[in-house]
Amino acid sequence: MQEGVLLRELNRRVTNGVALAIDLVAAAAIRVEGTEAKCALGDVVELLHGYADVHRALAMPTGDTLIHAATCIRRLGSGMRRALLDRMTIQLAFATQSIALQPERCWHLGLIVHELVMHAARHACFDARAGQIKIKLTRTGALLNCVILDNGTRPARDASDRELRIARDIARALGGRIEQGFGAEFTSIVLSFPLTERERGANWTIATRQMRAPRRTRAIASNDATHASLRSADALGALLSLSHPTDAS
Repeated sequence: MQEGVLLRELNRRVTNGVALAIDLVAAAAIRVEGTEAKCALGDVVELLHGYADVHRALAMPTGDTLIHAATCIRRLGSGMRRALLDRMTIQLAFATQSIALQPERCWHLGLIVHELVMHAARHACFDARAGQIKIKLTRTGALLNCVILDNGTRPARDASDRELRIARDIARALGGRIEQGFGAEFTSIVLSFPLTERERGANWTIATRQMRAPRRTRAIASNDATHASLRSADALGALLSLSHPTDAS
């Protein structure tokens, strides 16, 4: 039996199991007496819905049609917010370009992003600061770059780095690598991997269409981006500069 068939069957069983758990807890919330108990069970239902969203976002795709990676990452991020990050009062933000990937490679990207965001949520020390994690997805030529940036701190090469082994293995399978950067108040994990010939062609077409957009539309977008950058300083450039140490896999 093919590996893909087994994975899809496993996904179906987990999906059905989570759906059953949601139904059982929701029914218990209706039957139970007391406001506090109802609220507690309602929170459990919401938590399970969040994990169900994450599970659906990480399901192995079917078909061979190219997928917009940014859409998948944002859908995954929405599930992670609902399942965990909102409860930890950690804000999740996105800065993504439109990048087309082959389905299986986009799936691999999602698996890595999920692990890196969860890694940051578990191990970043935010002290008295409001926790923030940012996912930045960009394309530079034939290279895709995905940066997970948080405003927490942790020692370089801390013990939690062992948890990134699977993410590093998946990155190597994509022909890429994962690097870590450590700053005084920021930590970054950078995934980069080359696009395939098919992906390069599709993304060249996307970029060409964007360049042909009406000048007025581009001017408005440029002004909006300029004002946004003035309102919120992005420390990513400084963090990834040569002045910050990196740990490359």
